[in-house]
Amino acid sequence: MCWSAAADLTAGTVVTAVGVVCVVRVRRARDLLVAGLPLLLGAHQLIEAAVWRAGGGYGPATTAWAVVALPVLPVWVPLGVLLAAAPGDRRRLWGPAALGLAAAAVLAYCLATRPVTAEIRGRVMGYALDVPFAPLVTAVYLAATLGSLLLAGDRRLRRLGVVLTAGAVVCAVLWRLEFASTWCAFAAAASLLVLGWVRRGPPPPAPERGYWFSAPSTKRR
Repeated sequence: MCWSAAADLTAGTVVTAVGVVCVVRVRRARDLLVAGLPLLLGAHQLIEAAVWRAGGGYGPATTAWAVVALPVLPVWVPLGVLLAAAPGDRRRLWGPAALGLAAAAVLAYCLATRPVTAEIRGRVMGYALDVPFAPLVTAVYLAATLGSLLLAGDRRLRRLGVVLTAGAVVCAVLWRLEFASTWCAFAAAASLLVLGWVRRGPPPPAPERGYWFSAPSTKRR
């Protein structure tokens, strides 16, 4: 697969349209962040199409792309999974949510104080931002985004986590310097799995509570 302005525009349009369907069909308000993930990532690809057309470099499109990719995603994904989770599953999801906030704080500070640039490298786009302790921040970022999905109680979200984890490995091996761009493109395509999650059936009804006594009968003999 190769990337270009046309490819990002096409992929972004399709994923955004699916995202709109997901948001419209969502049944519970607390599912909105997860349901809106394709919408966010589809818009992200449309922004990258603008980066391609600008020839990379500095600019509003490059900054907007970096804002979504860096501080927004590590908060959006774990918080969305946490909100959508059943009460019994939430305890183990607080860790990824906290990691996401930590990574987002560092990355937001870097974006606010240092320039981010984009460079066209053949068929992929590379982004550069000076981040202190970059390998550690990247590990925390991935632990938040991927970890929250892998720890989700819903098997559909765990499946999305497995797919995104495999994609991260492939992108890191093939495009080390362009990891952010290629993995975000892969994540946008994989987010189409969220449509299946939104279309899942309603949760089973809660079992009726039992009582230690029986109500007296009012029937006359």
